Amino acid sequence: MKVEDPLEDFTRREVILDGLGKAVYVAGSGPAVIVMTEMPGISPHVARFSRWVRDAGFTVYMPSLFGRDGAVPDADEGANVFRRACVSAEFRAFGANASSPVTQWLRALARLAHEECGGPGIGAIGMCFTGNFALSMMLEASVLAPVLSQPSLPLDDPAGLEIGPDDLEAVRQRLDREELTVLAYRFEGDKICRAERFAAYAEGLGDRFVGRVLPDNAASTDVAPFFARHVPYPHSVVTAHLIDEAGQPTLTARDEILAFFTERLVKAESAA
Repeated sequence: MKVEDPLEDFTRREVILDGLGKAVYVAGSGPAVIVMTEMPGISPHVARFSRWVRDAGFTVYMPSLFGRDGAVPDADEGANVFRRACVSAEFRAFGANASSPVTQWLRALARLAHEECGGPGIGAIGMCFTGNFALSMMLEASVLAPVLSQPSLPLDDPAGLEIGPDDLEAVRQRLDREELTVLAYRFEGDKICRAERFAAYAEGLGDRFVGRVLPDNAASTDVAPFFARHVPYPHSVVTAHLIDEAGQPTLTARDEILAFFTERLVKAESAA
């Protein structure tokens, strides 16, 4: 996980939607799941999670949103990626009550993925900087299985949500109408995704929000330089801080996410 990943088992596609092109790494077969990378980019840990999703019977779409694809950036390079994302017009790193503009493109990607893969709909998981994106994508009807892993925006308001009140209400109504749920994960001592944010989600979404809080001692301490310097606390539940050993809470979280995708996207299709 500390060696750059060539991503050779993914097909790199240039996907142009709404006049905007982005690289998307695709692998697998079955219903689609969009895996959105954490900061500072598609690391070997993010790619490993995508492979787990692929191997569970899904077609993974992994868009390149920032950073060097497959890289293990050092602390300085990772910090530069973070700073550029914070001032990019595609993202809203600061200020609550509005979604990042890039979620419009991701909703279009969801429609494309559903058209290409079929099935009842698609799954989506956001992590860290992209953590809330899967919730905003629920405004697209094809998204049936949203997962929020340590949703970190807005950075300046621990209790803030990166979605407008009207959009949040629309998502809440859809969750109730279609009997859907949102899965979310964080570590107890995470200093970016704090308890106040999960409380705000619970207030906005009611019992449709299923939040999981993992103990800090469940996080791996063997991390890459970017995390060692800039994220020196438990944060990345299914990537950088996951311990890939049986019985570990982070591995249990991964398995719950895969089961969630299966329940919503595979078993639902079989039932129909």
